[in-house]
Amino acid sequence: MTISLQYCHITVNDLDESLAFYRDGLGFEVLNDVASGRFRWVTLGHSAEPGPELVLSEPHAGRSGADGDVLQELLVKGVLPMTVFSTDDLDATFERVRASGAEVLQEPTDQPWGPRDCSFRDPSGNMVKISQAPKA
Repeated sequence: MTISLQYCHITVNDLDESLAFYRDGLGFEVLNDVASGRFRWVTLGHSAEPGPELVLSEPHAGRSGADGDVLQELLVKGVLPMTVFSTDDLDATFERVRASGAEVLQEPTDQPWGPRDCSFRDPSGNMVKISQAPKA
């Protein structure tokens, strides 16, 4: 039996603004853009490289009003769990994301536990970390 991650949900305030970060800054492709009533879900990934896909949605999409309000409050506080990506060229990825206008939280840094990483906030305030494994 095998099991693998298929989707990772990221809650955002504005889907179009977030697309500029995840698509243009990080280089993901829009795989699906689905409307349902007044909400929509956008799925991003790499068509040539199957793997987990990101699903962007607003706090109230598919949730009760009360649950959406709580999620919105956590999003505004910037306390939702961070998302961590890996890359084989941290410096180039950092420059591409910074050029997209993203808020830099940490420039590329060698960590004492091994990887080299950097971090940003997406337009909704979610922390995004990008890591590069140590070179062997």
